[in-house]
Amino acid sequence: MSEVILSARDVVREYGGSGRSNASRGKVDAVAPSRVLGGLRDRAGAIFGIGNTPLRAVDGVSLEVRRGRTLGIVGESGCGKSTLARMMVGLLAPTSGNIELDGRSVEELAREDRQKLHRKVQMVFQDPLGSLNPRKTVRAILEAPLKALHGMDQKARRERVAELMSLVSLRAEFTERYPHEFSGGQAQRIGIARALAADPELIILDEPVSALDVSVQAQVLSLLADLQARLDLTYVFISHDLAVVETISDEVVVMYLGRIVERGSREEIFADPRHEYTRLLLSSVPGKHRARARA
Repeated sequence: MSEVILSARDVVREYGGSGRSNASRGKVDAVAPSRVLGGLRDRAGAIFGIGNTPLRAVDGVSLEVRRGRTLGIVGESGCGKSTLARMMVGLLAPTSGNIELDGRSVEELAREDRQKLHRKVQMVFQDPLGSLNPRKTVRAILEAPLKALHGMDQKARRERVAELMSLVSLRAEFTERYPHEFSGGQAQRIGIARALAADPELIILDEPVSALDVSVQAQVLSLLADLQARLDLTYVFISHDLAVVETISDEVVVMYLGRIVERGSREEIFADPRHEYTRLLLSSVPGKHRARARA
């Protein structure tokens, strides 16, 4: 079994309320031998921030990401997936709990050496055009991390940009264009190239194909699989689309109202879902999973 590159232990993220004192409650989702980690419960106070109770976007999440593999995180909108992703890359700090990257706290790295953190982990965002600076050419977008994180001179940057464009199957002359001149699929390829520019070990993909047409989704997923094989990358792939998660993931965790309710291999989750919420999600997928979800 491959080594763990990123781990989360009892991670809580709260907004509002009376402060940090509530964060120690409800740590029921620590790593457990069972695939099913709790039933569907009414937690309106914690979820919606009623009264002095803080809104708990992520509630006691524990997980592991293994090097060279893809962990899929699936759940409906608002379940805490994107909040968890932002904590993984150091954009948000946990209210309590800890996320470690290669044995070091992501929160500490973000505070002490953000450049080192960004050389290890990068993020690809849901909105390909919205995540790119409209005032900069593709060349400027791709050169920025090469200069800031690796200190490359102009000649080295030019060569590396050409390599990056080739890696994501875009023509070299596109580097002089601006983001608005590209389709959504092309813009997402540029976003992937920007992440690769840092030469990271881990890439967090937050709904990277949800804004794309189905045919373009397939092309981007194929590109991601090819890049993982060629560059020995590790992915955390976040999506509400179970069909997409099944295509790309090795392991899957299912999130509901900020908690992990089921975890397992791709085969376990899709062939034999144990938790009622997982079965509910699968029942909404047309075709082959419907009978399994109702079993």
